[in-house]
Amino acid sequence: MHIRFIRTLLFALVVLCMSAASFAQIGVAITIGPPPLPIYEQPLCPEDGYLWTPGYWAYDYDVNDYYWVPGTWVEPAQVGFFWTPAYWGWGGSAFLFHEGYWGPQVGFYGGINYGFGYGGVGYEGGRWEGGHFSYNTYVNHLNTTIIHNTYNTRVTYVSENHVSYNGGTGGVEARPTPQQESYANEHHVGPVAAQAQHVQEARNNPELRASANHGKPPIAATAKPGDFKFGVVASRQAPPGGEYKAPPANAARGNEARPGNEARPGTENRPENTTEARPNTVSHASELQPHKFTPPNTGNAATDKKYQQQQGKLAAKQTQDHQKLQQQQEKEHQQATQKNYNDAQKQQMEQRHAQQTQQVEQKHATQQKQMEQRQAPRQTAPKPESRPPAEKPH
Repeated sequence: MHIRFIRTLLFALVVLCMSAASFAQIGVAITIGPPPLPIYEQPLCPEDGYLWTPGYWAYDYDVNDYYWVPGTWVEPAQVGFFWTPAYWGWGGSAFLFHEGYWGPQVGFYGGINYGFGYGGVGYEGGRWEGGHFSYNTYVNHLNTTIIHNTYNTRVTYVSENHVSYNGGTGGVEARPTPQQESYANEHHVGPVAAQAQHVQEARNNPELRASANHGKPPIAATAKPGDFKFGVVASRQAPPGGEYKAPPANAARGNEARPGNEARPGTENRPENTTEARPNTVSHASELQPHKFTPPNTGNAATDKKYQQQQGKLAAKQTQDHQKLQQQQEKEHQQATQKNYNDAQKQQMEQRHAQQTQQVEQKHATQQKQMEQRQAPRQTAPKPESRPPAEKPH
């Protein structure tokens, strides 16, 4: 176990040094919802102690397309931890990706029915007993001659749909309970190194892109993370509702997300000059869009690449600011409902939210303007024109 832990830790350090592509999912915003979840069988659990992590759709900005991250069996981050799956949620003007995590409790994952114990709320596929994981054979595919710590409890899912996102048109209508929100604030850790490698393998496989498989990925699940050759399970069929049609290639660009059909009033017509503060009609963080940066053009490819990396870091930080403020404001809205705020209290809250949102936008506009000024090509002063010496007066 010590050797395995050291290997995992070393690989984690390698992953941290990799391209930001594997981390680009965090805070990614896109205005076209992911395809429905494909229908597939769970592969056989490879070893005792592995936990199931369901498959999901991720987004690759380099090719402007969703790609399927196959479900897989994974060794947990630590004994006693469960996996809370990732999910997409409508944020008012774009779909936001919420990364999965390991923790002592299963938190909110959008109410998405991923199956195999993840029916939308909690997890009914197993439980920890005295430091060992016990599997529910009703929802897990096991070799019981090898894995003996099992039980069998019937699981009934409230919904059998295959919708892969929360909120928006056609999305799952579910909101986190105060208890689920408290789980997210407990000690937890992100995906382990094997999961990061698994995502990278999926991203590099063109067959897993939605535009290629039309919502029916040829590799729907794997027995072990990152192994796309052995123990692979294909989709049985595309989910009900017809074949998925990929969005046009210009549906998203870089860190720009265009408003969808559900954008709130006041968000459709934004000025193209993003160095200026946005209109005061934006009063909630959920209405904000990721900022658009002007590509650097200094005439030096190496310098432009460095500047683009700086822009990417700033864009990621600004997206985090948007999400943090959005979560705070949504929490206050929930408290207002629970405590039955009167009209005056609601008005004060909305005024505070509008002020917070505008302050964030002004801060971001200043950051962008300063960055563009630093990255602007330096203008060399023109040399004074050479003039013939003045003639002496006669």
